Amino acid sequence: MNEVAATSASVMRASTSSLSSSSVFTNYPLISAIVSFAIAQSTKFFASWYKERRWDLKQLVGSGGMPSSHSATVTALAAAIGFQEGFGGPLFATALILACIVMYDATGVRLQAGRQAEVLNQIVYELPAEHPLAESRPLRELLGHTPPQVVAGMLLGILTAAIGHLITIIS
Repeated sequence: MNEVAATSASVMRASTSSLSSSSVFTNYPLISAIVSFAIAQSTKFFASWYKERRWDLKQLVGSGGMPSSHSATVTALAAAIGFQEGFGGPLFATALILACIVMYDATGVRLQAGRQAEVLNQIVYELPAEHPLAESRPLRELLGHTPPQVVAGMLLGILTAAIGHLITIIS
């Protein structure tokens, strides 16, 4: 009985020490996803400035545009999990399926919703001034992504996770 208690105490100490040594700040998959998101959004922010010569802070958090920050984020997460836990495990499979769903949604439903918003805004714009909807706020049109934007985000996510993996190996 004492052996069981000693073994249980030993396991509890080991799991407690491993929990205390792990931190959100050392979570490589999480950091890869956040860094990839930040790079994608920053790219859109600076590209917007370059094209329009004005700072548009909405680009730092908005959706749509090149590259897809959604794709970059979920791909970086999946790739980092694969590098850390192995590409054959259930955790990587879960992250990969999540990434595929997000990227499919970005090029499908969200892209089409943005195109519908564009058409609806044009219809409202052409309404006579006395129409009740003539003064309605325009709908957001930049919601989804084209396939090249999603692929660019995916490549950014893989690159970010790979660089993060190399950094974890070196340190």
